[in-house]
Amino acid sequence: MKTSKLLVAAVLAIALGAPIAGFVANMGGAQPMTSTEVRVPFLHGFPTVQIPSKPKLSSLERATDWLNSPPLTPAALRGKVVLVDFWTYTCINWLRTLPYVRAWADKYRDQGLVVIGVHAPEFSFEKNVDNVRWAAKEMRVDYPIAVDSDHVIWRAFKNQYWPALYFIDAQGRARHHHFGEGAYEQSEMIIARLLAEAGVGDDLVSVDARGLEAAADWGSLKSPENYVGYERTQNFASPGGAVLDKPRMYQLPARLRLNDWALSGDWTVRKESAALNKANGTIAYRFHARDLHLVMGPAVPGTSVRFRVRIEGQPPGAAHGVDVDERGDGTITEQRLYQLIRQPKPIADRQFEIEFLGSDVEIFAFTFG
Repeated sequence: MKTSKLLVAAVLAIALGAPIAGFVANMGGAQPMTSTEVRVPFLHGFPTVQIPSKPKLSSLERATDWLNSPPLTPAALRGKVVLVDFWTYTCINWLRTLPYVRAWADKYRDQGLVVIGVHAPEFSFEKNVDNVRWAAKEMRVDYPIAVDSDHVIWRAFKNQYWPALYFIDAQGRARHHHFGEGAYEQSEMIIARLLAEAGVGDDLVSVDARGLEAAADWGSLKSPENYVGYERTQNFASPGGAVLDKPRMYQLPARLRLNDWALSGDWTVRKESAALNKANGTIAYRFHARDLHLVMGPAVPGTSVRFRVRIEGQPPGAAHGVDVDERGDGTITEQRLYQLIRQPKPIADRQFEIEFLGSDVEIFAFTFG
């Protein structure tokens, strides 16, 4: 569909506000950083009011490692439009933006866009560059990746969210940022205008997001992300509470309220995770969402553990996620995010349970969609 420059400016003005309209109309001078930050539920990160007026591209030189590219310096990026995407590979919010970022990198690469994925880990196992390398290959992230295991680049940008997009023009000036999911059309229009030669007549990218990358069902989502480690968990409901950093036998309560969770079996609850000490341990969670995901993995790299999922005490059937079958059977093989439930409508409060048939499992976080 062909679109005039005037119409694009009008759409941007409506969608993003007057500062963006001014930005589209006048590309000649540096403009303040603007944002399409959408107030979606459960934005993943830590709120802040400090946004840098000029991103610290020099911090890229302090990346722990680079994947898919030699190290990129400010000098190497001079004259290029740069999209910096902060991510961590277990983040469901980032996973749902990935189809768009991937499509922008493919479409605009030859027109002067450089997409840099800055991998800033949330969990300690995400600091392992081999895990990041595996995730990048598995998720088809083929644009340059700056591995930021020490959060040096994260701090230089004063960033607080996964995902976070920073749009930088060919002169190295920050022109725009966006936190969280959504606003894909508006973000792509910003890319097209910054590139200049892309023109406004091109169609916007179209993606077919499936599996973990499919957009959340926001209208049915009533369960926020929750961590399992004691540092950040909420609504733990096993009788007697948690014993920190020591093995303990846990039991499920007679009833869970919405967004309560509990353990059964021999577990050690740690700062960042819960570790299963003996086989046949169970986690239960009462949730209200289309999708249920769990960040987990074997405690011993290179091993695997079988598990069984139930919803309201029954095999999930058609409500199974991509990492389990209709019977609810699955296997943990890597430390990553697993999709365990994707249920058809109607969505209601339901109790999820996962039983691990072996030991040496670490559980980190629940996320929903």
